[in-house]
Amino acid sequence: MADFSQTDIKFLAGVGPKKAEILNKEIDVFSVEDLLYYFPYKYIDRSRIYFVHEVDGNMPYIQLKGRITAFETFGEGRKKRLVAHFTDGTGFIDLVWFQGARFIEDKYKVNLPYIIFGKPTMFGDKFNIAHPDIDPYINEEQRPSGLMPYYNTTEKMKNHFLNSKAIQKMMAAAFSSIIRNLQETLPGKVIQDARLMDLKSAMRNVHFPENVTLLRDAQYRLKFEELFYIQLNILKYTAERKSKLKGFVFSKVGDYLNSFYEDNLLFPLTNAQKRIIREIRQDMATGEQMNRLLQGDVGSGKTLVALMLMLIALDNGFQACLMAPTEILATQHFITIQEFLQGLDVNVELLTGSTKKSDRERIHGSLLTGDLQILIGTHALIEDTVQFSNLGLVVVDEQHRFGVAQRAKLWRKNVNPPHILVMTATPIPRTLAMTVYGDLDVSVIDELPPGRKPIQTIHQYDKKRGSLYDSTRKQLQEGRQVYIVYPLIEESEKLDLKSLEDGFEHIKEVFPEYTVCKVHGKMKPKEKDAEMQRFVRNEAQIMVATTVIEVGVNVPNASVMIIESAQRFGLSQLHQLRGRVGRGADQSYCILVTPYELSAETKKRIDIMVESNDGFEIAEADLKLRGPGDLEGTQQSGIPFNLRIANLARDGEILQFAREIAQKVLEDDPQIEKPENLILRKQLRKLSGNRYNWGLIS
Repeated sequence: MADFSQTDIKFLAGVGPKKAEILNKEIDVFSVEDLLYYFPYKYIDRSRIYFVHEVDGNMPYIQLKGRITAFETFGEGRKKRLVAHFTDGTGFIDLVWFQGARFIEDKYKVNLPYIIFGKPTMFGDKFNIAHPDIDPYINEEQRPSGLMPYYNTTEKMKNHFLNSKAIQKMMAAAFSSIIRNLQETLPGKVIQDARLMDLKSAMRNVHFPENVTLLRDAQYRLKFEELFYIQLNILKYTAERKSKLKGFVFSKVGDYLNSFYEDNLLFPLTNAQKRIIREIRQDMATGEQMNRLLQGDVGSGKTLVALMLMLIALDNGFQACLMAPTEILATQHFITIQEFLQGLDVNVELLTGSTKKSDRERIHGSLLTGDLQILIGTHALIEDTVQFSNLGLVVVDEQHRFGVAQRAKLWRKNVNPPHILVMTATPIPRTLAMTVYGDLDVSVIDELPPGRKPIQTIHQYDKKRGSLYDSTRKQLQEGRQVYIVYPLIEESEKLDLKSLEDGFEHIKEVFPEYTVCKVHGKMKPKEKDAEMQRFVRNEAQIMVATTVIEVGVNVPNASVMIIESAQRFGLSQLHQLRGRVGRGADQSYCILVTPYELSAETKKRIDIMVESNDGFEIAEADLKLRGPGDLEGTQQSGIPFNLRIANLARDGEILQFAREIAQKVLEDDPQIEKPENLILRKQLRKLSGNRYNWGLIS
């Protein structure tokens, strides 16, 4: 029997080729099944009928029962509107249409009973409902009641009469055609272990809910399934990778690490650093290829951990490399690591786009002989001409800034893939880490080195610039340096660049006794680097910049970060910017400058920044406020799958539970071969079109 769920959407009753084309382009609905998995974004309770005299301006959507007493037309041309006077005997309310007047007057008649549904607003001294839903009222059974689903639609869809109500009609047609033959997509044991509703009931109650309880159960089932298959995919893939790929064995700790630890370590490691080095040493000694994510706030000592692990690679006869997303960051790592290794016989080089040809050739040669032990650089490291003698450890910093293909090239630099350590200062919420980085072992540096003072964050309104500049001048007089950051958003790039230029001129006038430099992404790399280096050398005391400084310069002397129009930044981005200061022993300050008028959500965001220095707390809050697709640090890599109903910000517990059940399935049936798990094999195959080899690209 043919599977009706795979039928082209154009063959569904009431759709046809033209509407099908719009559904394809606008919401990726190509088949009847795609339509079924297009879930409502909200539900409105239509179980209650209100009286007109109860209406007030704070009500969301309401339902009224009554009659139209008369139609009237007001205005001319574009301002023309049709008004119907509607009453239920307790008062009058106007129904208003700004288009389709002739159709409305033909369709709805005076003095017949109707059910009106819409959002009341106050216009002048009267309440009205614009473009209401109207249904004939014959008897109690025939009126719309219960929870009504609402589907997201685009402007183009609405222009072709594909509004939420039209989707609802299509859904009913699809449902009646498919429901009898709708195949279950989870094995009986998983349904039983997770106490889930069956698929038919879930689909019925998510699109046509009988009551709130059944709707919640239906949503839970569908969210669980979506997250379960993502986790099953990741866990199965990880297990396969671990069994197939052999890693190099780093069995010993020798002179390189011991000499560094005894002679060059200027301050004791934190407990978090010690724990992570222990964890990673165990990973690299097993003979399995390591894939680990190291998370830690700016200044938590990730580079030191990475260096000590590179020295273990050297002790075992291997080379190591560190890849950073920008020349500035790569150069900074190079300088830091050279300082750390002073006096030790370790050969370290820097390779970037601006490395001279003669130096490049020398580096290539000494890499092949094995004389060059640690290579630090940008994506120049992954060029085919860069060949190692025996690469054993790859460290990738801020890896979300590299493309998938770029990262994968590092794997081919040795016969067996080297151990991989991915570092990020972007705190990744737990739910996101379990999905985007689901197959990586995760280590977190959750304490700052001794002597670091927490950054003090202050919210200041932009009208109070006098006091802001006074406190800034005080810091400058004490010999400190200051960042002033302006937003640069693509949609308003010209305006933003203008306000940065104006700000630059203004700051020069306010602080004539100090040197001011400026940096933004539209400058040529050489100009940008030159300006940044002036700031690093303290030849300029104030840097006016866009977010290009978010990942990069390490200036321990900079103690003030002023963020202009802070309301336009996301939480994680504000936290990253704040991390540019507080890198020395002095008390540092981050000042968030905003106008007085802020939305409730923006005020909440600013308050979180003022109250917390914990990057993970902030990332969790950002995920809840903005959703996963917008988070700084994840948007470039994106989430490698589309979530149709689950929400990573709100469904963390379901995700954790789904992962546990997926783990159980694999423990019992690692290859998913048992007859009762054939459904799982079929579904994984179906989903494999979207599959990414997370492990091989991290």
